[in-house]
Amino acid sequence: MIDFRKSTLAVIAGIGLMLSAAAQPKKISPDLFGLFFEDINYAADGGLYAELVQNRSFEYSPTDRQEWGPFSFWEYITPGFSYGSIQVETNHPVNPNNPHYIVLNVEHVGDAGIGIKNPGFDGMTVKAGDTYTLSFLARQLTGAPISLSVSLQTPKGKILAEQSLSTSSSDWKKYTASLTPSAASDSASLVILVTSTGKLALDVISLFPEKTFKRRPNGLRADLAQALAEIKPKFIRFPGGCLVHGDGVGNMYKWKNTIGPIEQRIEQKNIWGYHQTAGLGYYEYFQFCEDIGAKPLPVLPAAVSCQNSGGTWRIGSTGQKAIPMDDMQNYIQDVLDLIEWANGPATSVWGAKRAAAGHTAPFNLEYIGIGNEDKITPAFEERFKMIYSAVKAKYPRITIVGTVGPFPDGEDFSKGWAFANNLSVPVVDEHYYKEPEWFMGHLDRYDAYDRSKSKVYLGEYASWGNTLKNALAEAAYMTSLERNGDVVHMASYAPLLAKKNHTQWKPDMIFFDNNNICLTPNYYVQKMFSTHQGDVYIHRIVSYNAKDTTLAASCVQDNKTGDVILKLVNTGTQARGMKINLANFKSIQLTAIQTILTGASDAQNTLENPQAIAPVESVIKVSRKIEYTAPAMSLTVIRIKTRS
Repeated sequence: MIDFRKSTLAVIAGIGLMLSAAAQPKKISPDLFGLFFEDINYAADGGLYAELVQNRSFEYSPTDRQEWGPFSFWEYITPGFSYGSIQVETNHPVNPNNPHYIVLNVEHVGDAGIGIKNPGFDGMTVKAGDTYTLSFLARQLTGAPISLSVSLQTPKGKILAEQSLSTSSSDWKKYTASLTPSAASDSASLVILVTSTGKLALDVISLFPEKTFKRRPNGLRADLAQALAEIKPKFIRFPGGCLVHGDGVGNMYKWKNTIGPIEQRIEQKNIWGYHQTAGLGYYEYFQFCEDIGAKPLPVLPAAVSCQNSGGTWRIGSTGQKAIPMDDMQNYIQDVLDLIEWANGPATSVWGAKRAAAGHTAPFNLEYIGIGNEDKITPAFEERFKMIYSAVKAKYPRITIVGTVGPFPDGEDFSKGWAFANNLSVPVVDEHYYKEPEWFMGHLDRYDAYDRSKSKVYLGEYASWGNTLKNALAEAAYMTSLERNGDVVHMASYAPLLAKKNHTQWKPDMIFFDNNNICLTPNYYVQKMFSTHQGDVYIHRIVSYNAKDTTLAASCVQDNKTGDVILKLVNTGTQARGMKINLANFKSIQLTAIQTILTGASDAQNTLENPQAIAPVESVIKVSRKIEYTAPAMSLTVIRIKTRS
């Protein structure tokens, strides 16, 4: 467990050599700015997860949506006077966790055979010359080998890439093929045709671009993952959100269902009204964190479901449900097993499962979240305390993050904080979504928080909108998070991703379709703060008219580089002056990197015009005393070196 009361003398000593006594630094969290990923708005399947086939295992169900079933997003095709039949079966599955598969019975091949076609998520986007890896599981149900043709085709039937295969086993066996399109398309479909008579079972039909992020198998969409990597987050919280505690006890997110070979993972309804394949599972989340240098922060249910189960907070619901007490020891063991899976040696029971997936070394998990926006009921308190005590006893070095409800005040907030402080929970998770004016009016929110009690993880926050005005209100608020970085231990904007035509919640940080991504002004604000984090806050460097409520500023220093980083925010419609006094620093370089995000208050980026608002970087000259004019509606970051 992180000792938040540890003396700051060692850190301050290194930087204090460059400062006079008047501007001694205050140690702040080294993990202050990170990301929160929730599978909402089709953020995973059809989004960050690079799988191109929708409903690849025929597990879609009316449980997901009333109109969905195993054949959803699949078309049975019989070109060229061929005929036969198709059906869903469950009597001999690949794995009991993945019960449905299809059987094609080809009675007459005709000119082309019979088969199935899948358009993916709003059409498959493929690029000319890129390679796409097809894989599927098949089982011959008649004696002779069965021939297949697999291809990528346009809506008009033009073949972009094609390969032939032949089955060889009456047992389930994996087959693969590489498809390289001769032309690009944003509306391609995968077509699988059986071209010889016989009966064939098929399941887990998957198509991945070879160029996933870092070319990892079962990997992530490269452009979305790269945009997240460029933020340089200190941590990533996953996989939710409300997704975690689910729509009733049976819909809770179970991490064990999301590891191992994809054909063995258990798919289920997504609380946001669609389906989750668990292809983007705990192994992939942890691997992505490692790939981009972010600490993993997995969040597990506190053994209670979302209090909005069966409805929403707007229309009412059946209320919070709890895991029966008779099942709690098994549930607690699942939590402990996660820590062993992440941190245990390859010789341990769960560490061996991680190693079998390809990661022999531990993931070095430091944080684990228990609960999300839960209603603070006796059932919650009893179960949280049981989980907390068990983790603390077996893994005292793990920092547990608790929860204090969905709002910045009110009954659950007050009860949650009292409960957390009584248990000495190291960090608690606050959430709130508010208008820009709320953020500007609450820059002092954390100034008076008790530093001796639980620290804060601001796990979900956003201003209601994606205009520059919204982003700058968040920027001003983030200067206060830096100022209070000794009590605010972590913070992450939410939600992260939203797919065009599949968005359940706004605002979001990044919008995308199958071809493009749109980085919002909110994204750029997060990136400007996160890529310019410091580990100490320095007071009284920037001054301005204290009565001007449109201005905010902070000064931090990076202990590793010695760089001094200024963040200057003007949310007003007129340019405003600020004074910067660097006289207390014994050494500064005379040039600096300046990055400015500015524009009209209502300006926003769209998929059609993604660069309407973007930061501009330049090299400027600086001196020990600077008279800075902050442009109207702007965030300015100035990074100054103190070492040659």
